[in-house]
Amino acid sequence: MAGKENPMLTERTTLTQFLIEERRRHPTSSGELNALIHDVALACKAISKRIASGALTGLIGKAGAVNVQGEQQQKLDVVANDIFLAATEWGGHLAGMVSEELDEPYPIPHGYPLGKYLLAFDPLDGSSNIDVNLSVGSIFSILRAPEPGAAAQLEDFLQPGTEQVAAGYAIYGPATVLVVTVGTGVHAFTLDSELGEFFLTRENITIPPTTTEYAVNSSNRRFWEPAVLRYVDECLDGASGPREKDFNMRWVASLVADTHRLLTRGGVFLYPRDLKDPAKPGRLRLLYEANPVAMIIEQAGGAAITGRDRVLDVVPTHLHERIGFIFGSYEEVERIERYHNEPEEDPALLDHPLYGLRGLYRIPS
Repeated sequence: MAGKENPMLTERTTLTQFLIEERRRHPTSSGELNALIHDVALACKAISKRIASGALTGLIGKAGAVNVQGEQQQKLDVVANDIFLAATEWGGHLAGMVSEELDEPYPIPHGYPLGKYLLAFDPLDGSSNIDVNLSVGSIFSILRAPEPGAAAQLEDFLQPGTEQVAAGYAIYGPATVLVVTVGTGVHAFTLDSELGEFFLTRENITIPPTTTEYAVNSSNRRFWEPAVLRYVDECLDGASGPREKDFNMRWVASLVADTHRLLTRGGVFLYPRDLKDPAKPGRLRLLYEANPVAMIIEQAGGAAITGRDRVLDVVPTHLHERIGFIFGSYEEVERIERYHNEPEEDPALLDHPLYGLRGLYRIPS
């Protein structure tokens, strides 16, 4: 009696098949980008497995070290970083890498060939959620090396996000999902753990232009700029306020998890510049968090800004540069950008009933 054929093999497109089809649309492509994305996908599979067994193998908890960001490393931060390096350094596709967990660029070890791409990654985003079993993820950005075949220098990574050739993230939740863009839309692949293969489950993902859902860390409210206060207050006022509709607030404290929710059902995410630490223009890192997510969001029809400017246009000045980050449904992000670029009002008048954000002498939006 013949065995029953796995329907996933006959009804779904694998990541490999998808990338081959994309390459066929670009006959001059060498296939190296596909191979690199496969290496990244392999890293994500391995990380997914380690996270799933973390409590059983002693990998939950602090690593006892602080990374370049000044953040306490988790054991799985270190493991995930090592997995990314091991999965991608050997293939001959990279000239160098940068990671959230490393102070300086990671050179390709002697004996491995050097390639024409650069990889920037956050190996485990949202790792503070691990001990409470919430979703975490990995984020990656792929750039062209200015000098293919030569060891990358620090300045080679300081390219604006518009130069990315691919970007993506993996989310490790009830299912492991890899979301990828190579500049031709956004596509999601779900891991079949039995077969060890990613299958295409959502194609050409788009974000609705408007929304009734937003994500923000309200504990920083007292440090926000007036434009952000105005937008969030209008959302909180709901149907009785100037927006004339009710909003829901969601916040996971994991960029990947919040991004994935937004791509699934729409919304807007705000981690804006604030006054809590004037030395830091934002909280999220530009090269390996904001840029890859911004590319994904724009490819899905959304928008991504610092508050006043398009994220992908920002030219980095150092590897671990932080930036204000607001993204999501196009019309909502456009509204927030408009609020930032309007002349600031006298703070002394903001609480006056005649001049406040919804006062008698406020020009309506």
